[in-house]
Amino acid sequence: MKKMDGKIAFITGAASGIGRATTGKFIAEGARVYTIDLNEEALKAMQMEFGADKFACQVGSVADETAVDKAFADCAERFGNVDILVNNAGLGIPTPDLSNTSLADYQKMVDVNMTGVFLASRAALRQMKPRGKGHILNLISMAGQRTNPGAPVYCASKFGARGLSGGLADQMIKAGIKISDINPGPVNSNYWGDREVPRDKFLQVDEVADIILFVAATPGHLVIREINFDNMKWLAK
Repeated sequence: MKKMDGKIAFITGAASGIGRATTGKFIAEGARVYTIDLNEEALKAMQMEFGADKFACQVGSVADETAVDKAFADCAERFGNVDILVNNAGLGIPTPDLSNTSLADYQKMVDVNMTGVFLASRAALRQMKPRGKGHILNLISMAGQRTNPGAPVYCASKFGARGLSGGLADQMIKAGIKISDINPGPVNSNYWGDREVPRDKFLQVDEVADIILFVAATPGHLVIREINFDNMKWLAK
């Protein structure tokens, strides 16, 4: 029996990077996956690859309340109510000098990294709570535990997401719904753009996806509240 047989998973930001890798692994293990993402071209390619019986999507932003609620409603109509939510969508913009940081860049990161987690979690809970079960996995990262002089706003948004996740975990435990924080160190992904960084010392997206699958596949009575991991080469730098 596959690890995710019969599960309905909603993965935000699944068109690339960690989300794309996680989608492939979930489907390979028997899940059906729905996503919301802004990259329409990439989503069309995923539809062709996985097929409409295993993968469905909506083009939109996780920070758009109407789009998120519509996506969850469509997921329920196509596949059924969500069993697993992976809040993967994230945005990082370097802010090495706060005095020259724009309000627009600040707002973009808060909108995706915090508001997106709130909106998707709220929509998922509306499907999970009546059934008394479900699992929300929040991809926070180690930036939610340690600050970085090159990205104080990004860290602030991740610290906020971690606070939301922790409070939600305490709130939902009696409802039978599990909340888990996934905290990787630096990952070789599109987050870095064209910046010169030691990608060979970073985690790879498939490695992170493997951890997400491991946490998502835990038995219903077992909850991993928080899992931290990193590449040893990065820690030994």
